[in-house]
Amino acid sequence: MDIILVPGFWLDASSWSEVTPPLIAAGHQVHPLTLPGLESPGAPRAGIGLRTHIDAVAAAVDALDGKVVLVGHSGGGAIIHGVVDSRPERVARAVYVDSGPLGEGGVINDQLPAEGDEIPLPPWDGFEDADLVDLDEELRTAFRARAIRQPKGVAVEQQHLHDVRRYDVPATVIACEFPSSLLTEWMDSGHPFVAELARIKDIELVDLPTGHWPQFTKPAELGAAILAAVDRTA
Repeated sequence: MDIILVPGFWLDASSWSEVTPPLIAAGHQVHPLTLPGLESPGAPRAGIGLRTHIDAVAAAVDALDGKVVLVGHSGGGAIIHGVVDSRPERVARAVYVDSGPLGEGGVINDQLPAEGDEIPLPPWDGFEDADLVDLDEELRTAFRARAIRQPKGVAVEQQHLHDVRRYDVPATVIACEFPSSLLTEWMDSGHPFVAELARIKDIELVDLPTGHWPQFTKPAELGAAILAAVDRTA
């Protein structure tokens, strides 16, 4: 199976490096992506929005044969959902890593402090405690050293969806900050945060208790969880 890995904000393809070994060992082809504007600290970021990133991932899907599994971490969840909407017949499963599908008209995060056309990685005290679970000082230092400024447009541009067949594509949510029981409770109560997720016909929820960056804090466990989702798809 071809597995396309979409990183969250401030990260490039290399952020998946400790997650991919079990996927490769199982015989899958992995395609970690570096999205437009995140190629280097000096990459241009003006004019890059959410649709730019969705189109870049859709192009990666188009370059492959057959169905693919899409994996999106954090803001990457909104991106892969946009690709599910534009290529529903090409996606065997969408895997949301501490993230979920962003519905029509939503934005990923318009509260992040921006500097011009870009958003630097905020200070650690700008995050919730739940984000930072297991992210020790060594990991924080390494993360900050590798962080690339995020194109602001990706965070603030509205999601626009067109094809209800997106709800037919199976989805896995790997729940890190919030336990799956809470996500279920929210879906049952009609919470708007999970409204788009609740519309998907085939959902599985998997718990991986840690902070918001499991690719750093629990990479082997994340790789195993993605592999299990792929194995249930193949």
